[in-house]
Amino acid sequence: MCAQVVVAGHVCLDVIPTFDEKIGDLGTLFQPGKLVDVGSAVTAPGGAVSNTGLALHRLGIPVKLLGKVGDDLFGQEVLNLFRSYDKSLAENMIVSKADASSYTIVISPPGMDRFFLHCPGANDTFVASDVDANEVTGARIFHFGYPPIMRGIHLDGGVEFALLLQQVQAAGVTTSLDMAIPDPNSEAGKLDWAAFLKRVLPFVDLFLPSIDELLFMLDRPRFNDLTNSGDLPDQIDAAMLTELARQVLDMGVAIVAIKLGKQGLYVRTTADPARLAAMEAVAPQAISGWQGRELLSPSFQVHVVGTTGAGDCTIAGFLAGILKGLSLEDVIIGATAVGAFNVESPDATSGIPDWDTVQARIQAGWKMHNPTLSLNRWLPHQTGIWIGPEDQMTP
Repeated sequence: MCAQVVVAGHVCLDVIPTFDEKIGDLGTLFQPGKLVDVGSAVTAPGGAVSNTGLALHRLGIPVKLLGKVGDDLFGQEVLNLFRSYDKSLAENMIVSKADASSYTIVISPPGMDRFFLHCPGANDTFVASDVDANEVTGARIFHFGYPPIMRGIHLDGGVEFALLLQQVQAAGVTTSLDMAIPDPNSEAGKLDWAAFLKRVLPFVDLFLPSIDELLFMLDRPRFNDLTNSGDLPDQIDAAMLTELARQVLDMGVAIVAIKLGKQGLYVRTTADPARLAAMEAVAPQAISGWQGRELLSPSFQVHVVGTTGAGDCTIAGFLAGILKGLSLEDVIIGATAVGAFNVESPDATSGIPDWDTVQARIQAGWKMHNPTLSLNRWLPHQTGIWIGPEDQMTP
């Protein structure tokens, strides 16, 4: 079966220690010379290629994976894990004898956001030309994840990457992009990311960053102020989201979906019907229902076991909903639901069921959280989502 989505970009092996529910305060727990008892480790393929790609596969969407690993133990483990889902998922991966495989130690205690110890490995030598145009032909969506932690993609400021996306669009394939936050003190952390986005986003149809990533790239002073003041999702408001989305749409994307962690998912679409129609392979049949929209879906109520890959799985749900031709309202609800399934398991994708199971749980009355961010002038919708003041379909 021909892949509907090609997922390319960052791939690694995640090593995830399990923690007791009573782990205590992380600030006092991890100290030099202190021994910390943990449970058995979960090993799983990580990065955008693995997380979004395997989540799409589990949802029932035919997918092709394009990434790069080293010819070593970690690389073989990633490929074997791909083959355990379907042997075809490892067929298009690059295996480099010159590079070590990327790996991440994921510290993700219950009830807390995770942090990472990361080795970039072969991801740093992955370049735009590693994507063979023939591998993308026939797909409906080309999704790329994590340029900020892939040196070969961002080193030239996105020049070659923008050309790749332009070529993919010209072939009639819808382009989709996810980001990441690099170490602020690293070479990547000092890059002019606003300039990178201005160069790349004219060739991106679906832009799906987190609120943290977007602030880091477009407003570093505000990012620093908010992160220094506590958990960023607790400090955002709808006016900030509207402002950031407007900047992104002005750069040329058709749809921006901003992941808000425990606050849910915000979506804003272009008011230009021609830009929506230009998405070609996944252009909505009823463009008027997608034109000039502003929506927010609160997160669903679940017991959080781990948050690794939650944003990537939310993206998988978003792409799956678009591929199925759903309304924007149903797409955003489905995306949020897939992200909720993710956090019920310690790794990124083992908790993701097929699409029908996701929909059945929603239809059974799965409750959403009440939003805690300020929604001045927003209107509640019967589905549980909220309609923004910039929404052109608001009565």
